[in-house]
Amino acid sequence: MGIFSKLFHKKPDKSTSPIKERTVLSIKVGDIVSYDLTDYEVVGKISYRDHGYEWFAYQLLEGRNTIWLSAEMDDELELGIYKTISLSVSEPYPKKIEFDGKTYYLEEDGHAQVFGQGRSQQLNGRTVHYADYSDDQEENYLSVEAWGTEVEVSLGYPIEEYEIKIIAGSV
Repeated sequence: MGIFSKLFHKKPDKSTSPIKERTVLSIKVGDIVSYDLTDYEVVGKISYRDHGYEWFAYQLLEGRNTIWLSAEMDDELELGIYKTISLSVSEPYPKKIEFDGKTYYLEEDGHAQVFGQGRSQQLNGRTVHYADYSDDQEENYLSVEAWGTEVEVSLGYPIEEYEIKIIAGSV
């Protein structure tokens, strides 16, 4: 290397590391998720853990529109889009729920430790009593979560991984 090469050779900046490609199981708060021709900012992330099994819910925001993307690796990758609905459900959870002309059947329920980030950070260390329901065709789902005395219900449907695009917002 000559003198001019040493003087003008730009050294690599070691303070920045390359941004890792995101998957639906590694989305971070601040990332952008494109779904159904809309770009959403990831403003919250909840990690659920139940007996060594882990799954995620990402709070996606576009303007005033909030949806949730759920992601879990069971025997295969399972993804769903959920929106909170107004439906009264109480514990103990029923075996079936009627909503909007459809019957939803209990698939599983349990208790999970929760770890939150972003807008969901206040949930860190809490335990949630959850239940998952599906209709006969498994085209629609209900997710029920009891946070202390408050029970939250969300209506969802499955999506495929190719339907979303993730743009990393940070390293």
